Amino acid sequence: MVVGVCVSCTQPCESTMFVCKMFDFSSAQQTSLWIRSGHTVYAEALWDHVTMEEQELAFKAGDVICVLDAAHTDWWWGKGSDRVAWFPSSFVRVRVNQEDSSAESVESVADQEDPTPRDTHSAEHREQMRTNVVQEIMNTERIYIKHLKDICEGYIRQCRKHPEMFTELQLKTIFSNIEDIYKFQRQFLRDLEKKYNKCQPHLSEIGSCFLLQGEGFSIYSEYCNTHPAACAELHRLMKSGRYKHFFEACRLLQQMIDISIAGFLLTAVQKICKYPLQLGELLKYTPKDHSDFIGVSEAYEAMKNVASLINERKRRLESVDAIAHWQVAILHWQGPDVLERSSELIHSGELTRIIRQGKMQQRSFFLFDHQLVFCKKDVLRRDLLHYRGLLDMDQTEVVDVPDGRDPDLGLTLRNALRLRHASTLEFVCALCCRKAQDKQRWLEAFAKERQRVKEDQEMGMEISEEQRKQAIVNARRAKNGKAKSISYSGSVPPHQQNLHPLHQRHITIPTSVPQQQVFTLAEPPKRKPYHLLHSIARNTFFRK
Repeated sequence: MVVGVCVSCTQPCESTMFVCKMFDFSSAQQTSLWIRSGHTVYAEALWDHVTMEEQELAFKAGDVICVLDAAHTDWWWGKGSDRVAWFPSSFVRVRVNQEDSSAESVESVADQEDPTPRDTHSAEHREQMRTNVVQEIMNTERIYIKHLKDICEGYIRQCRKHPEMFTELQLKTIFSNIEDIYKFQRQFLRDLEKKYNKCQPHLSEIGSCFLLQGEGFSIYSEYCNTHPAACAELHRLMKSGRYKHFFEACRLLQQMIDISIAGFLLTAVQKICKYPLQLGELLKYTPKDHSDFIGVSEAYEAMKNVASLINERKRRLESVDAIAHWQVAILHWQGPDVLERSSELIHSGELTRIIRQGKMQQRSFFLFDHQLVFCKKDVLRRDLLHYRGLLDMDQTEVVDVPDGRDPDLGLTLRNALRLRHASTLEFVCALCCRKAQDKQRWLEAFAKERQRVKEDQEMGMEISEEQRKQAIVNARRAKNGKAKSISYSGSVPPHQQNLHPLHQRHITIPTSVPQQQVFTLAEPPKRKPYHLLHSIARNTFFRK
C-alpha cells in the first residue's frame, strides 16, 4: 500500500487516494488546495439547480460534479454531464472517497440490484472505503451538533435577553423549531456513538440508528417550510446596524466560526438533504454479507422518503404563494379563495365550454387539486382575466366523449369531454379542445388531479390556515406595491460581478421550477388586435 503525505495535515497517510480524516472539505480553501495539488475532486448535488444562464451549470439532486476550481467561496467552477460552468457551492457536498468515477450518481448506483462495489479491489480496500464514509457521517454529525448548540446558546439565548429588540413572534419566525431539532439530534448522535466501532469503523452498524429515529426526522419539515420566512425577516432586520452588530457580537461571544447567522440557519436545511447521499455512499461500500447491509438499505430508503416529503411540502408552499399571486390578479373574484381547498395547479389552457341549449363560451380553465376554475379574457386587455366560476372536482366526474353528434346538446362535438355530477350523473357542461393532443393532455391532467388528492390524503399533506392566509396577504401587498421581493442572500456569481446592480441575481434556496413554468404558460398570449377594431377602440378611448 502506498504511503503519501496528506495535503491537509502534512502527516503520512496510508494512501493518497483516501482523504485524511482531518481534511475538512467543507472549507473552500481546503478544497481548492486539494485541487491545486493535482487531485480530482468530485461533489454530489444536494438539490436541483435549474438555471437559464449559459454560464451556470444545471444539475439534479444526486448528480456527481467534477470540481475544477474552488477559489471562490460561494461559486465553484466544475464539469457536469455535458458542460463546464459555474455552480453554487452550497448546493453540493464533496465526496469523501474521491477516487470514484463521476459517471454515476449516488442514486443510480444505490438503485442497482447489486449495490456492492463492482471493482476488483481487495477486501482491505473496500473496508477502508467504508471506514471513510462511516467516519465522515460521525464527524459531520458532531460538527452539526456544535452548530445547533451555537445557534441555541449563542443566538436564541441572547435574543431572549433583549425583549426590546425581539418579540417572541420574531424569534419563532427566525429560528422556527430549531431547539426541538437540537434536542432530537443529540439523541440521534448518542445512538450513533453506541453503534460506532472505534477500533474497526467499517464494522459499525449505524443503519439501525436511522430506522430507530425514522419518524423523528419529520421534525425538519416545519423548519424547511418556514426557512424562507426566516431569511426574509433576517434580511429586514439586517438593514439596521443595531441588529447587524448584535448578531455579530453573539457570534464572537460564543466563539463561533466566521459564518453569518443566515449561514448557520441554512445548515439544518442542508443536513436533511445530506443523509440520503451519505447513506447511498455507505450502501455502495457495504457488502451483502455485512451485518449492517439490511439496516443501511432500509435506512437509505427511509431517509429518501423523508427528504422527498420535506421537499414536496416545501414545493407545495411555493406553489401556494404562486396561486395567491395568480388569484389576486383575477378581476371580479367571487367566493372563497382557491387556497382554502387547493395548493397546486395541475394544468391550464383554453377550452370551449358548452352548457344547456348548446350555448358556447370561450374560457380559460385552471385545474387545481379539488377545483376547476374558469375565467374570461378581457375584451380589450387580453392579458387580463375575469372570474366566471369554479367546479368542485370532488363532486364531478369526467367522461371521454367520442367525436360525433351529441343528441342532448344538438351539436356535433370534436375533441370533447363531458363533466357531470358524481352522485346524480346530472350534466354539468361539455368541454371542447382544439386538437386531439390537447384533449389527451386534459384527460391525463384530470386523472393526475384525482391521484394527487389521493396521495395528499395518504401522506397527510396539509397547508396550515395561517400559511394560506399569509400567502394571500403577501400577494395583495405585492399587487398594491407595498411589498418588495426578498430573496435568500448569496454572493453574486463571478460571471455576473461586473453587471449593473439592478441586474445582479441572488442565489435562492432551490425551488421547483415546473410549477412556475405552468403559471407562465397559463398567461393568455398577447395578440395583435384586428386593425379596424383596434383603431375604433383607440379613437373612442381618446374621445372619452
